[in-house]
Amino acid sequence: MKSKRRPNVLLTGTPGVGKTTLGKELAQRTGLAYVNIGELAQEGELFDGYDEEYQCPILDEDRVVDELDEKMGEGGVIVDYHGCDLFPERWFHIVFVLRSDNTHLYNRLESRGYTGKKLQDNVQCEIFQTIYEEAMEAYKEEIVHQLPSNTPEDLERNLDQIVQWTEQWMKDNN
Repeated sequence: MKSKRRPNVLLTGTPGVGKTTLGKELAQRTGLAYVNIGELAQEGELFDGYDEEYQCPILDEDRVVDELDEKMGEGGVIVDYHGCDLFPERWFHIVFVLRSDNTHLYNRLESRGYTGKKLQDNVQCEIFQTIYEEAMEAYKEEIVHQLPSNTPEDLERNLDQIVQWTEQWMKDNN
């Protein structure tokens, strides 16, 4: 018996917009696998040096793509990462860019210990819609969607919307 086809979903957006919270809950509700690229890189040591300015490891994008390629080909994966142009376009059936207003974002990042340039650059990234524009350039426009991510109500609404989309995709593709 042929197994059911399941969609691949990308959750992207500036650090602090709620990708991980949404992704983990979405995996619970849909049965899709959840992959946090930061955790994957940590576990597999998929780094290519260290960025002194931002005080964080530099992701080895080629190794991340190699690591995930087979799994993505099978389908049924939710990927959580703040960048999106490193992934092959063929991987995703839908892309959700989470957006947060600056006050919420600033407070979330500050509570994570972000300071100085790292804090400012991430808030500016959100103001200038950098990740959304990146997603629009990297993927077909019709699969890229922005979702507000400020309140628990936004989270619930986003979960409901993505769960419905996933169910519909599976009906249409099986």
